[in-house]
Amino acid sequence: MTKRIDGRCFDEIRPVSITPGFMSFAEGSVLIEQGKTKVICAVSVEEKVPPFLRGSGSGWITAEYSMLPRATLTRTSRDSVQGHIAGRSQEIQRLIGRTLRSITDLSLLGERTLMVDCDVIQADGGTRAAAITGSYVALYQALRNLARMGVIHSVPLRAAVAAISVGVVRGYVLLDLCYEEDSSAGSDFNIAMADSGDIVEVQASAEVRPFSRETLEQAIALADKGIKKLFEIQHKAIAAIGHL
Repeated sequence: MTKRIDGRCFDEIRPVSITPGFMSFAEGSVLIEQGKTKVICAVSVEEKVPPFLRGSGSGWITAEYSMLPRATLTRTSRDSVQGHIAGRSQEIQRLIGRTLRSITDLSLLGERTLMVDCDVIQADGGTRAAAITGSYVALYQALRNLARMGVIHSVPLRAAVAAISVGVVRGYVLLDLCYEEDSSAGSDFNIAMADSGDIVEVQASAEVRPFSRETLEQAIALADKGIKKLFEIQHKAIAAIGHL
């Protein structure tokens, strides 16, 4: 394979932009655009924690994820109309929450919760990965605002985190799948990493047949390459926060 459906090389990510401060009233927010995928990530601060943390002095980070009805090629019903949160949405929002908690010192938050809302306004593959990458910048902005107000002493982030998708399409391992590639992939990987190089989470599934350990290693190596570029984009977005 020399070129993909959108003209990229096998190890090339889609064009990515992160616009911080996208929403006027959220403590932290971004619009992340990755190819045709667009996700709004907004952070709200609540002065309470789940019951299991009351009296502990520790904070919490959680997430909600949803997709607008016409974010995709055909309309999908809202969760509120269906009367329950779709299983896919539950899985993704738990992934986002776990990923952000893994790189945050929750003991320095005090007994407050940071709620991260991720709303997909256009979906063209890799929405959960884009949500993680964007949410980190929105979280940084919210924590920075809390620190500037004296609510917390410092920004309690131990590392940056970003995520990207990898897939096996017609026998080729490809980085950052668009929808057409994702829908025909034989194996799917969603990989989140810290900027230390440590792995935060790997989600892997074989759609057609089991994949080898060698394929998994290839996927992680490709993800590492792409995520390093995402860290550079995050860094520029965070630098821009100081001018907001």
